[in-house]
Amino acid sequence: MKLAIDAMGGDHAPKAIVEGVKRFVEQYPNESMELFLVGDEVKIASYGLDDPRVTVVPASEIITSEDEPVRAVRRKKDSSLVVAAKLVKEGEADALVSAGNTGALMAASLFIIGRIPGIERPALSPTFPTYTGSGVVVLDVGANPDAKAEHLVDYAIMGSLYAEHVRGIKTPRVALLNIGTEAGKGNALTKEAFPLLEEAPVHFVGNVEAREAMSGDVDVIVTEGFAGNILLKGVEGSSAMLMKMMKEQFTSNLVSKLAALILKPKLRRLKETLDYREHGGAGLFGINAPVIKAHGSSDALAIMSALKQAKIMVDHDVVDKIKRAKALD
Repeated sequence: MKLAIDAMGGDHAPKAIVEGVKRFVEQYPNESMELFLVGDEVKIASYGLDDPRVTVVPASEIITSEDEPVRAVRRKKDSSLVVAAKLVKEGEADALVSAGNTGALMAASLFIIGRIPGIERPALSPTFPTYTGSGVVVLDVGANPDAKAEHLVDYAIMGSLYAEHVRGIKTPRVALLNIGTEAGKGNALTKEAFPLLEEAPVHFVGNVEAREAMSGDVDVIVTEGFAGNILLKGVEGSSAMLMKMMKEQFTSNLVSKLAALILKPKLRRLKETLDYREHGGAGLFGINAPVIKAHGSSDALAIMSALKQAKIMVDHDVVDKIKRAKALD
């Protein structure tokens, strides 16, 4: 298993990236793997990474969050992101992980690594926490704001395969994000997609409303990127607000502090459930190799989780399974 890692992408790069790599290799001390850490050699070396399975690949440029994605990928050919993507394209690495510019990562994935034949639009797909603890894969949360009904069918197939082979769900339940559960609800896109999903080679269970998205009643949710991104930002904001309100309440007086001390283990588990860092990154499904987009503000824990996610996708040949499913479509 070989991973190409953009060491210079993200708000806390390269420190958080290097620290995340350290944690990752420590968890697999006896496993054969190669990690290519791409970026500024001097800065990377300053954080004391010392593992024979990690190789630093030099790159002299950085694509920042302010860069226009397509132009940056085309002009900054020695950027850490582009060099890492080329390692995957050339077969030197099996997967790509980056916490950098989302648009640039998508552009590099499309232009350098390439799409799976038959997949017109890749989908950015994180796993949301659920009440049951099983998690739900949501496709798409921003890669394609104007998807077509046929694209949602592709999302359903890719999300179902990911849920089955990476998350270990035997028969993933696939739902269409909508404003009501009835089959005739929604806009032109959802009305057109519904019957297509009924005929798709997935276990389609109908529509799901946003308020039920994290109930655990479904394993995969498909939507176009505009609504998906709103759902993502709403979930992130609500989770952050909930944790902030609980912290304020449990620290407001002595009685509350004593209660918090008693409930500390349960509160810790709740925080872990709602913490994006525990769930890896967002997979960019539809690309010829596993591509994981870690959160821009990722710390070492989040990077380690994203690397684990990439490892699982490689180990379970998820991309090859998607290719075979699309070939039979």
